[in-house]
Amino acid sequence: MSATNTGVPAPLDTTLPSPVPSEEHEHCPVTDILRRIGDKWTVLVIVLLGQRPHRFNELHQGIEAISQRMLTRTLRGLQEDGLVHREVFATVPPSVEYSLTPLGNTLLTPLSALATWAIENQPAIAASRHANSLPGQNS
Repeated sequence: MSATNTGVPAPLDTTLPSPVPSEEHEHCPVTDILRRIGDKWTVLVIVLLGQRPHRFNELHQGIEAISQRMLTRTLRGLQEDGLVHREVFATVPPSVEYSLTPLGNTLLTPLSALATWAIENQPAIAASRHANSLPGQNS
């Protein structure tokens, strides 16, 4: 079936081999980006930077539970992927500002769609989790 007949977007309509080879899964661009954005802090950092550029300390203070080390690692990973730009200003002491790159900005639309889906479907997901965690239910 084609994507036009099923309503499924083309990349999701691709027929996968069975079983899916682990090598193929490991090198899949979708798997790669989901690893990056699926960590605990990346989406929040991207959303904050999508609002406006931030200095490191603004980000650190704006995300209550993140450590400096984890924020640094998250920002470096996003820079490495070309999603975040780091600009150093020649002040005393030097100040650093982070902003989304044009590529990073393109991630805001699919993240927004995912957020909308999650909010709309959260009650059904919570109900399913509750129903499947009741005593006597098979897992």
